[in-house]
Amino acid sequence: MIDAVAPGEVLPDAARLSRARKAVRWQFGALGFLSGAWGAHIPSVKAQFGLTEGTLSLVLLSAALGAVSSLFFAGRVVERLGVRGVVRLGAGVMGVALALVLHWPGLWAVLPAMVLFGALMSCYDVSINAEGTALESLSGRAVMSNLHGTFSLGAMAGAALCAGLLRLEISPAWQLAGIGLGVSSLAWFTSRGLLDRHPREAGDDGEKAHFAWPRGLLLVIGLLIFTGMTAEGVMYDWCVLYLKQEVGMSQDRAALGYASFCGAMALARFGGDALRARYSERWLLGASASLSAVAMAIVLMSGHPVVSLIGYAFVGAGLAPVVPILFNAATRVPGVSRAAAIASVSSIGYSGFLIGPPLIGFIAQSVSLTAAMSVVVLGTVLLALGARRVPLQD
Repeated sequence: MIDAVAPGEVLPDAARLSRARKAVRWQFGALGFLSGAWGAHIPSVKAQFGLTEGTLSLVLLSAALGAVSSLFFAGRVVERLGVRGVVRLGAGVMGVALALVLHWPGLWAVLPAMVLFGALMSCYDVSINAEGTALESLSGRAVMSNLHGTFSLGAMAGAALCAGLLRLEISPAWQLAGIGLGVSSLAWFTSRGLLDRHPREAGDDGEKAHFAWPRGLLLVIGLLIFTGMTAEGVMYDWCVLYLKQEVGMSQDRAALGYASFCGAMALARFGGDALRARYSERWLLGASASLSAVAMAIVLMSGHPVVSLIGYAFVGAGLAPVVPILFNAATRVPGVSRAAAIASVSSIGYSGFLIGPPLIGFIAQSVSLTAAMSVVVLGTVLLALGARRVPLQD
């Protein structure tokens, strides 16, 4: 909890905190839903523009480039516009970008649109994570795993809805248009309950909100997030295409793989706060990463549709604690604001999304997509080995 606040600061009461928790939960769910719809339709982007795995990786790389570059000023943007302002701007831009992605005349128009999409998604992500850690600190109640569980539940719902709409032969372009505009409107409406401005701690002169270059403990945490986000990003961007192309499933059934991954991640995250209270974060992170590594190895060795769907669920459950544990650990580093700390470690973590798409595309083009997906196994093994470097909780 916050032990001391700056003179003149008034802490929100219990009712206000409860309202803010509901509002930020909606934001995590909305971001997840948009992510799930996008992940389910990556094969649609590939088919619409006639892309190879290599050129598809450029689309994913553009979004990641926008996400990483925006992290250098995300903390300052959140400080200046407030959480509510960033959420509304991000929701609007993301919704429009998703709505138009299959309507662009060619790849030359898609790439800059995806840079903008990634940049606003990153700022949105930083702002709602800063809100979540503020609520956890102000109330003394663990909520981060629950919030990230809501993101995963939203992603599962988005992917499952797209799978159903594909089975009904609804045009992918109109699916994304309706989902993008509808979900962004919902995020805008529900943002009214956010705290927006967070009480300053005593001694905070306002400079801490700037981007903090990762070093020392922040660097260690950032590198661990990098390995986890690389594995998670590969699953988000390539798991549906793997099931369709390598396992031979139809796209509507392959989209259920994304839903299986995200649904299991959601369930694990909803129970994550209780697990964090019972077990050390180091042990929990190491055991979970090991589970993901074993499950993904079985998926790749079997190549069977049912085994793949079940395996995806275990991969999702194993990756579930990574971001909640490590983001929260970053905000405990003294001398840096929540938004700046999250942006700092995310700048390394999101680099996994920069490296992942071209790496997967190159390996898939040179060998096979099955071989490329082994990056998930490698990433989770490294994460399990590095879990002992997580700073101990107070």
